[in-house]
Amino acid sequence: MQIFHHVESVRAALKTERAAGKTIGFVPTMGNLHDAHIELVRIAQQHCDIAVVSIFVNPLQFGLNEDWDKYPRTFEADTAKLRAVDCNYLFYPDEKEIYPNGMAEQTRVIVPTMTDVLCGASRPGHFEGVTTVVSKLFNIIQPDVAVFGKKDFQQLAIIRRMVEDLCIPVEIIGGEIYRETDGLAMSSRNSFITQEERPKVNVLNRALNDAKSAIQAGDRDFFALEDTAKQTIVKAGFKVDYFNICNSKTLEPAANDDTNITILGAMYTAGARLIDNLTFTLSSEKK
Repeated sequence: MQIFHHVESVRAALKTERAAGKTIGFVPTMGNLHDAHIELVRIAQQHCDIAVVSIFVNPLQFGLNEDWDKYPRTFEADTAKLRAVDCNYLFYPDEKEIYPNGMAEQTRVIVPTMTDVLCGASRPGHFEGVTTVVSKLFNIIQPDVAVFGKKDFQQLAIIRRMVEDLCIPVEIIGGEIYRETDGLAMSSRNSFITQEERPKVNVLNRALNDAKSAIQAGDRDFFALEDTAKQTIVKAGFKVDYFNICNSKTLEPAANDDTNITILGAMYTAGARLIDNLTFTLSSEKK
């Protein structure tokens, strides 16, 4: 695996690969890699000749009082995991390389839809930071395919919209959520969960599945289902950020006759903010 810190050098290396007729698959990350990230790399390898991973803890997507400074940096362990799966390139820039004129002067990329709800409501400016850095990384790497995890479903939907709106020539693939044995979605922030909390944090996933089962059984009182899920999470000892039943494409509140449904939830432990979601399709007979 080749490691690059600078835009110019990684571009030159990938230009040579393209000249040889090879396709480029890209997985942008913030590091602290776990099995779910590695699965995204494998998906990129399945679709392309060359797999590129970036590690950059993007300060532009962290708000005030968020955990940018505490976000785990595990470069040595990350590189070992990437080498073990034969990743071809790692792009590991510093902040000045990505924001050479400083973040205050950085041109921003803003997707005006889907960004002020769900995670965007509790993290103002977060998705502006995401779309800005992802668009920069796309311009640097110029991939044929980019792979993002479905755990960050809202992020995936926003990036797909950005690519469509800006006519960026990259195919976006969503990787399935990778879970622990009890259903907890794998996340870099799971390391902040305390031992006392760990047996209970799968309540978020259980609440999602309970709501899904109720909807599939014909229950269309979405607001009541959301309230029940929130109460379940609170009774387990956690603070609810949101729990919403949405149209999968628009992320607007689901209508009674919607058939493509995504249920999204977020909750706070003592030291972590956890997110999860479930997507499913209803048959037209159950409208």
